[in-house]
Amino acid sequence: MTQALTIGEVAERTELSVHALRFYEKEGLLVDEVRRSTNGRRLYSEDDVAWLTTCTWLRASGMPLAEIRRYTELIRGGVGNEQERLSLLRAHQERIVEQQAALDRCLAMITHKLAVYEDHLAGRGNGCVVDADEF
Repeated sequence: MTQALTIGEVAERTELSVHALRFYEKEGLLVDEVRRSTNGRRLYSEDDVAWLTTCTWLRASGMPLAEIRRYTELIRGGVGNEQERLSLLRAHQERIVEQQAALDRCLAMITHKLAVYEDHLAGRGNGCVVDADEF
């Protein structure tokens, strides 16, 4: 077995605060129960770090904590619920694709506006920095 990691070491490796790690544990977002040392300190495994990293990415992608909790429960449940895991992740992927498309439209509008102002400042514009084009 590999050496157990302290909460501080895990916080550093996952870029989660100690408070967030305690919160994730309390909210049932860890697959395995966090072990404790003889003096009651939390001891984490490399598997815990890998799972917390996954949770961090899911959270950064906008997955609500309730869905991360459900996904964690499914992982804990072991073999036999892969279809539900797939459905949960596929639904989240669809939301991300929709968000990405919306952000792409926003980026196109901002890029266009930048070009309008750059042309105006370079003397190439029509003198009108209020562009009638709408996105």
